[in-house]
Amino acid sequence: MSLQHDEQRGPDHRSALSRLTTLDRRAFADRHWGRAPLLTRAADLPSSFDDLLTADAVDELISERGVRTPFVRMAKDGALTDRSRYTGSGGFGAEVTDQLDSAGVLAAFAEGHTLVLQGLHRLWPSIIRFSDDLVEEIGHPVQVNSYITPASSRGFDPHHDVHDVFVLQIAGEKRWILHPPVHEHPLADQPWTDHRAAVGARAAEPPTLDTVLRPGDALYVPRGWIHSAEALGETSIHLTVGMSALTRHDLLRQAVAALADDATFRAPLPLGFDPTDPDAVAPHVQSLLSDLAAAAGDPDPSLTASVADRVRRRFADVTRPAPVRPLATVDALATLGAATLVRRRPGLVLTTDTESDRVHVRTRRTTISLPVECAPALDAVLGGKVLPVADLPGLTVEDAVVVVRRLVREGVFVIESA
Repeated sequence: MSLQHDEQRGPDHRSALSRLTTLDRRAFADRHWGRAPLLTRAADLPSSFDDLLTADAVDELISERGVRTPFVRMAKDGALTDRSRYTGSGGFGAEVTDQLDSAGVLAAFAEGHTLVLQGLHRLWPSIIRFSDDLVEEIGHPVQVNSYITPASSRGFDPHHDVHDVFVLQIAGEKRWILHPPVHEHPLADQPWTDHRAAVGARAAEPPTLDTVLRPGDALYVPRGWIHSAEALGETSIHLTVGMSALTRHDLLRQAVAALADDATFRAPLPLGFDPTDPDAVAPHVQSLLSDLAAAAGDPDPSLTASVADRVRRRFADVTRPAPVRPLATVDALATLGAATLVRRRPGLVLTTDTESDRVHVRTRRTTISLPVECAPALDAVLGGKVLPVADLPGLTVEDAVVVVRRLVREGVFVIESA
């Protein structure tokens, strides 16, 4: 039997979404997710965003962290800046040619160019933890960028994004103007430039929202909503928390891919078929749609399982589990004993299944086979419990130590103190 385990929050987890809106998850989902913008002022939120990023942190990233492209870009008046203006050689011992040059950034920024720090969910510790928590809570991939805009400067022309975003104002003030979509729920391969004229025309109409964000404010912008922004009076810093929503189209694509296992859909079109003649193509399209409707009307459970497995693997490809600390973990393994607390590695996508006398743990990178007697212990920890080694069900302490040591080394379990 195949078992799939949902992501589990640790005992110290706090809701990432509750930092961004006063609505609970259900109310936010029903009223705003993918539907309508939401502005929440700092006074109504539980805390500022200073733990995520500050102006000093931005200077540190620029001058001391060796950030390289594509983790950075600059723009002015809607056009990208030539990266040779703000990147250069890493120098002796770091023979790269695309590292941020702090003096180049200074010169361009002083001339009114916006700086974009990309992929902070992979670079900055506090944002890594925050984005991991948000992924776990909303069930969709998350990325975090920062936009640092000089005083009274505009970064990009009115446009829409192909992912939902929360804008978190860190420093300064920025005016945001929002208009309804001209292309609702755009997919990743449907950029705003495909509708440039319509976007421009809609942006000339009276806006749905015209507001100024100040430090600590949060603004949710659904994908497809047209927006532009302008810094006011001083340097503006904001975080854009991008959420790449999994869609019904994603399920459809995976269903079509899974149908490759059905010989009916692999059958050739007739010999002599003319693909350039719409009248010749149409009957085969109708036949295909009829077969799809029949498959949908009486779905094969194996097809549903195959689609679900493909979605799981795709999600694992575009997200990452919580990082582990190799040195601290090796030290903790040296003293592993009955009282050591262990838990599932947060964010790790996996499945387990039993086969004869073995139980298999399958992750994106490896398969671990263990004696079937380990199944109760795996179910307990992978199901979300934090347990001392001695309390792992079905195993002696000696066997539990051996099993835990292997699963910790493989990045499936983590030691709580590490």
